Amino acid sequence: MQVKTIRIVSLSAGTLGEDFVRHELEIGLQRLRAWGVQVQFGAHALRGRDYIAAHPEARAADLCDAFRDPAVDMILCAIGGDDTYRLLPYLFSHDELKNAVTNKIFLGFSDTTVNHLMLHKLGLPTFYGQAFLSDVCEIADTMLPYTEQYFTELLRTGAIRQVTPSPVWYDGRTDFSPAAVGSAMPAHPNAGFELWQGPAQFEGKILGGCIDTLFDLFDNTRYADSVETCARYGLFPTLEDWRGKILLLESSEEQPAPEKYRRMVEALNQAGVFSAVSGVLVGKPMDEKYAGDYCRILCEVVADPALPILGNLNIGHATPRCILPLGIPAAVDADAQVIRFL
Repeated sequence: MQVKTIRIVSLSAGTLGEDFVRHELEIGLQRLRAWGVQVQFGAHALRGRDYIAAHPEARAADLCDAFRDPAVDMILCAIGGDDTYRLLPYLFSHDELKNAVTNKIFLGFSDTTVNHLMLHKLGLPTFYGQAFLSDVCEIADTMLPYTEQYFTELLRTGAIRQVTPSPVWYDGRTDFSPAAVGSAMPAHPNAGFELWQGPAQFEGKILGGCIDTLFDLFDNTRYADSVETCARYGLFPTLEDWRGKILLLESSEEQPAPEKYRRMVEALNQAGVFSAVSGVLVGKPMDEKYAGDYCRILCEVVADPALPILGNLNIGHATPRCILPLGIPAAVDADAQVIRFL
């Protein structure tokens, strides 16, 4: 399947509609059009942060409309955020999303973890790891080569065949202004996939995403109603659903301190996830901050050396980023430094 038409949606933050990213948006549009892709925007995608924050029902409507439109091949999320859970009542109270869903490519990451879990409930495989503003709109002269490799593979084929490590990783960009257009980010040699514990080979369908977002399903610190809302609609997969899956975890740009990371991992442990899954994949944290702490904490909390944990994947909030299919059988081989999708 070749992607001919992309619908860009703002399902979390409304940043894409702000004037201060207009130059980034234009860069992204030029790249997509150069690849021969027709670009559409959700009806409310460019309304800006204040409108998007105040109208979760509009975000939900844009998602359903994108699935209903037979001309749309790929739904591409603009960016993450922190309150996507607020779409749940508008997508599940009367089976709104279930009645709209068709077989399309859905791509996003970060707080979009919530949308991936929604679509998982409905049996739709999705793609995790990149977003329009974060990746396609990269203000360097080109998209980051490793990032572009996976994005264009998805455009050309509608699938990802395998993932291998990037040879480099980059410092997190701090200046996105028009003055920074064309500037490169400092690059560092990348160590490749790191087997933190357990067997080097394991299999299963990948499920998970941003650990900060997953924690909001168990903790009301960020929003007072996140736990109750997510529980009401059964967003977090059941233990039986987790059985045999590969858990994907990556940490946000907030770069959670080790104490916070421990609480987040312990919440998943108390939910029984680590006793059910066949393995864990962990994305490289931004700027590699706390990477050693995260490894130590995860292995301590899991407390089962037989459970394979593979770290330092180029997925999540560090750059560059690959794309991981969720809900597709995967075979991980740490020795061969590859994840193959079957």
